[in-house]
Amino acid sequence: MNSLNLNNMIKLFTFLLFFSFSLNTFANDTHRLVIQISSNDILAQKTALSNIVNIQKHYGMDNVEIELVAFGPGYRMLTPQSPLASRISSLAMQDVTFTACMNTLITVKEQTGIMPKLIEGVTTTQAGVPHIMELQEKGYSYIKY
Repeated sequence: MNSLNLNNMIKLFTFLLFFSFSLNTFANDTHRLVIQISSNDILAQKTALSNIVNIQKHYGMDNVEIELVAFGPGYRMLTPQSPLASRISSLAMQDVTFTACMNTLITVKEQTGIMPKLIEGVTTTQAGVPHIMELQEKGYSYIKY
């Protein structure tokens, strides 16, 4: 093999490697959003859910990952007694993640003697704020309601 062919092969290999990297980098159009709910304000909660729907419409459901994290008084929106329970269940079936803070739930149990029940499909995390921080470190955008 002469040096001209070797140089061309190296250039071609370099181009293909760069092209492959570029496709992987730019082909991923997934947008990530974490939403904080720490208030029992029903208007704020409704607004958050409406914006989730709007974001899914804007980007397409396959191009967005959304997680709503509730702690403090906001945990109530993730209980079966919430007036938003059916909307939350519906959005959960559309791959929206709803997460409740376990520290909040334990505090409520200590105060009332009853562990709050959550809507089916709601996940938990030990601590809501650190969970939000970790999602932001993974590239999630952040909104608080």
